[in-house]
Amino acid sequence: MKATSHSVEGVEVIKLDGKITIGAGDQQLRDVISNAINAGKNKILLDMGGVSTIDSSGIGELVGSFTTVTNRGGKLKLLHLPAKLNELLHVTQLITVFEVYENEKDAIASY
Repeated sequence: MKATSHSVEGVEVIKLDGKITIGAGDQQLRDVISNAINAGKNKILLDMGGVSTIDSSGIGELVGSFTTVTNRGGKLKLLHLPAKLNELLHVTQLITVFEVYENEKDAIASY
């Protein structure tokens, strides 16, 4: 998995590309979120548009990241969910946990 980030109006937009799976992507996601939080960035928008595959470990890491950010007084939201991930979040009822956006401008305005 590859992650690139930029800030827009105080929101850290992190674009994820590749696989979020056990052993590689899940740990990278945890590190990316930890680094953002430790740098004082507590408004985080994960752009999932480039995610090709996610497994249960990746889903678990998403939930863990959400909890970590929330516990630190921040907000983590999702952008551009691929159809498969959207379906997975619906099946697991996790869609009710995350705020999901299709448009970066709307997502940024929601903070």
